[in-house]
Formats: sequence, C-alpha cells, structure tokens
Amino acid sequence: MNWEQLLSLKRYGDTHKRLRKEQDETRLGFEVDYDRIIFSSEFRSLQDKTQVVPLSKTDFVHTRLTHSLEVSVVGRSLGRKVGQKLLEKHPHLRDVHGYQINDFGAIVAGAALAHDIGNPPFGHSGEKAIGEFFKAGEGRYFEDQLTKKQYEDLCSFEGNANGFKILTESRQGRVGGLRLSYATLGAFTKYPKESLPKKPTNHIADKKYGFFQNDKTVFEDIAQDLGLVKRGDASDVSYCRHPLVYLVEAADDICYTIIDFEDGINLGLIQEEYALEYLINLVRDSIQTKTYNALESTQDRLSYLRALAINTLINEAVDIFMTHEEAILSGEFPKALMDYSAYEAQIKDIITLSIKNVYQSTEVVNKEIVGYRVINELLSVFTKAVTNNLKGELSNFDRLILKSIKPHVDLNNEALYNSLLSVCFYVSKMSDSNAMMTYQNLKGNHL
Repeated sequence: MNWEQLLSLKRYGDTHKRLRKEQDETRLGFEVDYDRIIFSSEFRSLQDKTQVVPLSKTDFVHTRLTHSLEVSVVGRSLGRKVGQKLLEKHPHLRDVHGYQINDFGAIVAGAALAHDIGNPPFGHSGEKAIGEFFKAGEGRYFEDQLTKKQYEDLCSFEGNANGFKILTESRQGRVGGLRLSYATLGAFTKYPKESLPKKPTNHIADKKYGFFQNDKTVFEDIAQDLGLVKRGDASDVSYCRHPLVYLVEAADDICYTIIDFEDGINLGLIQEEYALEYLINLVRDSIQTKTYNALESTQDRLSYLRALAINTLINEAVDIFMTHEEAILSGEFPKALMDYSAYEAQIKDIITLSIKNVYQSTEVVNKEIVGYRVINELLSVFTKAVTNNLKGELSNFDRLILKSIKPHVDLNNEALYNSLLSVCFYVSKMSDSNAMMTYQNLKGNHL
C-alpha cells in the first residue's frame, strides 16, 4: 500500500480525482468529514447511549458521546505526531502532493469520532442481545431462509459494520450517506472483512467484521480506491487494514483503559488509594511528586494522572507505529499497537481491575439484564410485523406497528435479509432512553 492512495480525498459520487494541492486550506476535505459526523443525528444520539454504566444519571460518568469526543482528541494527537514523522520520512507527500501534518490528524480524529456511531443502546450487551435473538431466540426461525453469511451478520451483529452502514448508506435526500472521504472511511473500518469466515487467523484484522452483506459492494469500491491489499481466500471479501486504523484503535484503547477506570473510581466501585497506585505505576517516570502531593481532591489527582498516562501512551503508540510502518503498509502487522506497549503489564492490571469492579458490578449487570429484555421485545414485535408484511399475513396489531416504524424501516424491499437488517438498524440507532420508552409503549405502560 502507498500513502498517496491511502490519503484519498474521494467521496461517493465523485467523477474526478480530488487533489490535496487544490484544497481550501481554511476548511480541508478531511475536516469536513469531522463536521459532517458531529452534526449527524446518529452522532447526537450517542449522548444517551451507554459507555460502561447503562442509564446512568451521574454527571461524571461517560456516555458514548463524551467517550467518542475524547477518543477523537487523542486520535488527532496521534495522527499529527505520526503525520509529522511520515512527512519527514516521505517528503514527496508534502513537496509533490501537498499533504500536511494536520491531514493525518484530521483523518484519524474523524474516524475516531465515528468509531462508536454504530453501537446499539445498552453498550456491548446491546450488540450481544441483537445477535442472540437470531442465534438462540425467536430469530432462529430465519436461519433456513438466509445465506450463511447473511445469517451470520445477524447472529454476530457488529457495531462496527453498523457504523459503516450509518456512514455510507444512501437514503432519500442523503445519497452516499454522509459522503465522507474514502481515507476517513478506510481509517474507520477496523475489520475490513465480511462476517464469514469467522476469525480465520489470529491477525487483528480478522477479529470481527466490518460491513454487512448488503454493504459489500460499497466497501469494495472504497478498498480498491485506497489500494488496500486483498487478503484471504479469493471467494471471500477481506482486505488488509488501512494503516491509520491502528491509530484510531490505539486512541480508543488508551481512552477506555484510563477513562473507564476513572469512572469506576468516581462511582466508588474502585477504592481511590488502590486505584491511584495503579495509575502511578503507569506514569512513574514522568510524575512530578511535589505537584502531585499538592493536589487535595480526588478529582484533581485523577485528572493529573490521567493526563500523564494518556500522554505517555500516545508517545509510545507513535514510536511503535513508526518502528513498524513497513509491516503495517504491507498488511503484516498482526496486533494492535498497544499490544506492543512497554506498559502492557500495567495496562493489563488496570483493565483486570475495571472488569472485576466496574464491568461486572451489580449495577452494570442489572441494567444490562434490562437492556437484553428491552431489545429482545423490540426485535420480536418488529420482525414479526415486517415478515408478516412480506407474506401478506398482517394482523391489525402488525399494521399498527408498521405505521409506527414506517419512517425508519424499509418496508418496500422484498428481500427478507434486507428487511430483518433494516429492523436491526432501526433498533440499533435508538438511544437507551428511546429504546426503554418504546418498550414501555409496547407493553402499554404509558397509557
């Protein structure tokens, strides 16, 4: 892969190549991507979507929106730092094509901003709830009516693939979705493969999948324009990662490691003195003891250690990326950047404590149970209505349901897979509160 191609400014529908040298420096094409994401309704809904603690009313606990904004800030720093080093190493990108340090920062920041845009309500348990409806619940009925890859899309419902659909899917009045640059879409797609074969190798690109079957053609067009290298069997759609994916992933890894841990401390799920010791172990080489000891509140101490930890991990991620740039460009870099961190042991300790005390806390587990129940009920009612519509066997209740979901679900498509995926797409875009309210309405609790 080569950087000029990977930094493509092309957007859906373009008939001519967009040149970096011809860009308006006051509002670059890659910065337009960021603006389009942040003004989208799907991004706004992240303010009411779970990061760690579902349906939390506590001021200082992160939502998907605040998490995404923080990841984008870290991503921008990573992109700019790597961009500076890449332009020193490959000066023709600057001197001939006109690329600047901020281009790399803008691409990574935009992709990082959108990295969770496809997540359903109730966090990762929402993904699992959708998948289990089809794998072990009422949705098993559809297995024999779908191809293996279509059925796997539903059984392993993936927020990353859903995010790709949100960013690219055409609908009336919005042809080409948000029409982001192909560089940003490439940097967004962490797993550039379809749902089957499932985890064919231990390479990080094969961990999950990045697009649904009905978005395969769109992704292939993007991959070919970017010059992504084909992987796997010729009969399967699988490509090497866009190199900047590694920076988006590192930004997310850094933020959830440090900030989910911070949320656990603020919620009282992790003891302060115990937790601060873990963070100090991560920043022992850069901490100013006198400054730290002068801080009186937990919040100030956490803020100081968080800033040091994030800065330490950003600089290390940049060094790891540049050390392995050639392997990354050839698609032979098999793990996430932070898997090579010199602080791997400290990071592992923090994550282990977060899993035990936060992710598996009674509050989180109880609210995830509610999320499972809500999503299962919504899918049950909506899938019955759309499939009965396809069969021409609508009940009066089905007709009422179709009226309520008609603006959001494609009822004109005669393909069962597209109808089912359209229902999942609709449910996935709901906020936590909207999903709860819709569930209560179906149960007649708001009459």
